[in-house]
Amino acid sequence: MAHPIPVSLPTLELDIMRTFVAIAETGNFTTAADAVFRTPSAVSMQIKKLEDTLGVSLFRRDARSVSLTHHGEILLSYAKRMIALNNEAVSRFIMPEMNGIVRLGAPDDIGELMLPGILRHLSDAWPQLAIDVTIESSANLHRGVEEGRLDIALYNFLNAVRADPAEKVMTEKLVWVGKKHGQAHLKTPLPISVWDSGCNWRTMALEQLAQSHIDFRIAYFCGSHMGQVAAIRADIAVAPLALFLVQDDMVVLGERDGLPDLGTYDIGLAVREGAPKPVLAVADYVRNVLGDRNLQQRTAVAA
Repeated sequence: MAHPIPVSLPTLELDIMRTFVAIAETGNFTTAADAVFRTPSAVSMQIKKLEDTLGVSLFRRDARSVSLTHHGEILLSYAKRMIALNNEAVSRFIMPEMNGIVRLGAPDDIGELMLPGILRHLSDAWPQLAIDVTIESSANLHRGVEEGRLDIALYNFLNAVRADPAEKVMTEKLVWVGKKHGQAHLKTPLPISVWDSGCNWRTMALEQLAQSHIDFRIAYFCGSHMGQVAAIRADIAVAPLALFLVQDDMVVLGERDGLPDLGTYDIGLAVREGAPKPVLAVADYVRNVLGDRNLQQRTAVAA
């Protein structure tokens, strides 16, 4: 005889399930926090709540990564099915028009940091929507929206060079970066790595070097931030990078190292004129994500 299910069983929250899946797939709480657009402490609290609810440990933790326990592996399949079923049901009834293709563009630095989490959410929220991603320079991306080749574009720009102040969605710190324990920043003339002449970061860096009367030479060119990272790791040059791109084997260089402060730059959002509802919905989500991240950064600095 089957036993009745107690009505007092706890309910698993889909938001926590999404966080659990993100940690399981990335193997890192901090990386997962970026993917679900939460702080690492908030993610840890969610997992503690989940483990307390189920009465089991879901992850094995060490200094560098986490892995699923036996109980965690069992829960993972349930979590993915719960999320998929919820999204399928919701999209069928309340957003049946969310289908077709949305053409989304971003420069590679924003793409690496933010696109994985954004794309994951879009796939979960609107599974019938296809996202066509373009990674390009900021100037080409903004032009692509104006010409109708892209529906949405994230792009970098300087305070003095922006098409519309209302498009600004985030501000980020620009810093000089070198190899940890490296020697490139000690050389004269200073070897630097930059993008092409249309890059805002290059413009800001060269202007500040000139104003500070620092002797430099351009030692390396590359149109992607991964190329800049390669030059830094090879210790052949220092480069201007967004603060969020600095990794463990790099160091931020500042006035104590003889380099000028680079200030900040802005991230803008452009949306194609006359865009249909699916495009506007995706743009609203991206705008909110970057706005929340900007608020978290300002709060962290203030603290």
